[in-house]
Amino acid sequence: MTDYTNFTDIEAFALMKVGDEHALTHIYNKYWECLYTSVHNILKDQQACEDIIQEIFIKLWDKRESLEISISLKAYLFTSCRYEVFRQIKAQKVHVAIFDGLEERLYAPSAYGSLEHKELLQHIDSIVETLPAKCREVYKLSREENLSHKEIAEKLNISTKTVENHMTRALSQLRGSLGGLLTIEVVAWLMKNH
Repeated sequence: MTDYTNFTDIEAFALMKVGDEHALTHIYNKYWECLYTSVHNILKDQQACEDIIQEIFIKLWDKRESLEISISLKAYLFTSCRYEVFRQIKAQKVHVAIFDGLEERLYAPSAYGSLEHKELLQHIDSIVETLPAKCREVYKLSREENLSHKEIAEKLNISTKTVENHMTRALSQLRGSLGGLLTIEVVAWLMKNH
């Protein structure tokens, strides 16, 4: 049996294109774990992740004869994963933990500057503007002025529990609305910055 360990991706892919199943197995074994980790960082669902990775490799095999990869095989596989994650999210086939800790990532120094990041912040701003006045005020004091719940309660002369209720409502509205605004670029950004 051929030892594929010294083969480049291009060589292994060329063999797979002409029907070499061992070349497919080699590619699968080489990339399965890093693809799974990338997808799992977003979905947090083992079965959904395994299904997505399996689907990517089935399609790779089924389309092998007509497939032309102009970028690296690794880049092609990661791009395929991003599109499949995006497709599953849009079809609401998976429960997504994508928004857990989203704000921490959005406001992390390394996040600034990318187009996807700016797009997401614009979406958040537009959603915040649709919140009821008091809810919007509480959210902005928390996120833009970094006030604690206690400080907000004192400033607005309301209870801390009321502040918590407003924040819960605001975050619930954000998560619900953002799901419909996801683009493939945003999914790619989230997969990189999760």
